[in-house]
Amino acid sequence: IAAALGRPVVADERIAVATSGGPDSLALLSLADAAFPGRVTALTVDHRLRSEAAAEAASVAAQCAARGLPHVTLVREGGDFTSNIQARARAARYALMGDWCAAHGHGLLLTAHHADDQAETLLMRLNRASGSYGLAAIRPARRLQPGVMLVRPLLAVRKADLAALAAADAWQQVDDPTNRDLRHDRTAIRALLAATPALDAAALAASAAHLAADAEALAWAADLAWAGRVREADGRLLVDAGGLPAALVQRLLASAVETLAGRPARGSEIARLAARLGA
Repeated sequence: IAAALGRPVVADERIAVATSGGPDSLALLSLADAAFPGRVTALTVDHRLRSEAAAEAASVAAQCAARGLPHVTLVREGGDFTSNIQARARAARYALMGDWCAAHGHGLLLTAHHADDQAETLLMRLNRASGSYGLAAIRPARRLQPGVMLVRPLLAVRKADLAALAAADAWQQVDDPTNRDLRHDRTAIRALLAATPALDAAALAASAAHLAADAEALAWAADLAWAGRVREADGRLLVDAGGLPAALVQRLLASAVETLAGRPARGSEIARLAARLGA
């Protein structure tokens, strides 16, 4: 956790673990409880998208109770998602868990994203022509909301190792059939990785980590460029992009658009804007 955060975990910091009931999250829960006994709470989200979800959450809760681990089930209110189901469910899940953490003094929320997830994300974003920031894939940590950090401490660990740990700890694991539904992009990429031994998930995850380091360096350079080459006048931002590499120009434009519009723009939108301005 400290490596992902870039700082030690302080003595009174309370930790929540996103616990779906799959082997990855159960293994993370075991690891977190062993490292920080008495400071960990398991959070399970019932999206109400599958009839089995309530019973699965109850199973996780019962197993946690048997081990003396605090557990909370968070239930999403509202109707079914009709489009972009996985992304909308993910956003709802993080909102519920982030709100609970903020309300109950848990400053760290851990998720069990692992090396195989990282490899899948990298391939998905390559297929979408993502730029350097997107190809950095899943980040080790980010602020979820004020006072709550989202931390992914297992990005270098393989899924098989986590499954073995969950089995050794005698967890009863939940099987979510949506993880095998090939209509979802991630599931299709997962099947491709499984069927293609030449694609090394660990190596892909390592590449994503290298790209993340490069993206961090580019962000640092962009901050310097912003300080020296951007000024405000009459409600407008004047950007001196002369002689800068294209990647830095796009970073400055992205920051300018977000500053003026109050929202981030997609990388493809910024690329098109940079091309128009360059012409």
